[in-house]
Amino acid sequence: MKFDTIAIGVLALSLTGCGTINTVFQDDVTTSYKLRKQKTYCESISRVYSGVAYDFCSLNAPPVIYPPPQEKNAVPLIAVDMAVSGILDTLLLPYTIYQQNKYGSMEINSQ
Repeated sequence: MKFDTIAIGVLALSLTGCGTINTVFQDDVTTSYKLRKQKTYCESISRVYSGVAYDFCSLNAPPVIYPPPQEKNAVPLIAVDMAVSGILDTLLLPYTIYQQNKYGSMEINSQ
């Protein structure tokens, strides 16, 4: 029983940092703010495969000079998240294609 609780907690924490969750299930303003806070060089991201693009933009930012201890292995975690986001983005492809046609790409640095 305790293992189930821990597994659910780890899953919930990992999904909050997932690129797909950040782009598909949150509004554009929040997503843009998070990427601007990381000082990414991306100007916009497409809604199609937006989770993978979000992770790429996270990598495409200046390195953190003094990272907190929990971020020492951030690059491998983002690589794992890119794989998971790729799967989730593929499952959500019909929805994200519709969103891309209706709203266009998400602007990052213009807001």
